[in-house]
Amino acid sequence: MAKFKNPYILLIILLLGAFLLFSIWSARQAATYGSRVSDPDYYSKGLKYNNTRVEERAAASRGWHLETEIKDKSLYFNLSDAEGQPIHRATGELTLFLSEKNRVMRLQPTEVEPGRYQIKLPDDIRGSLQARIEFEQQGARISRQLLVNL
Repeated sequence: MAKFKNPYILLIILLLGAFLLFSIWSARQAATYGSRVSDPDYYSKGLKYNNTRVEERAAASRGWHLETEIKDKSLYFNLSDAEGQPIHRATGELTLFLSEKNRVMRLQPTEVEPGRYQIKLPDDIRGSLQARIEFEQQGARISRQLLVNL
C-alpha cells in the first residue's frame, strides 16, 4: 500500500465522498417525498401568511359566522358572533377574479345595518366569477372563497 506524503489529500477525498453521498441522498428525498408545504396557499399570501393565520384563528375562537346572499347585482353579507349578535364596524374587501379580462377587481362593502354589509356589483360583470371576501375587526379576520354566478 502506497503512503500518501500529504495527509490532507486523504481528508479532501473523504470530504468529497461525503458530499457526493449527501447530494445523492437529498436528491432521492426530494424525488420521493416532494414538497412538504401543508397549505397550498402559503406562497400566495406572501410575508403576511403568519399574521393572516393568527387573525383567522382569532375570528374562529370568537365564533364568527358569515352568511352570503345575492339579490339584483348586489351581494349581502351577514356577519355575526357565536351568540348571533351582529358584528358592526368591521372593515371588508371583496376580491373578484375576472378571468375574461385577466384582471382583479377589489370592492369595499358598506354597512347597511349592524352586521349586514352590501356590495353593489358593476353592471358589466357577467358569468361565473371566483371571489374572496374578507372581514376584519380588532385583529380578527374571517375569509371565505366564493363562486358568484351572475
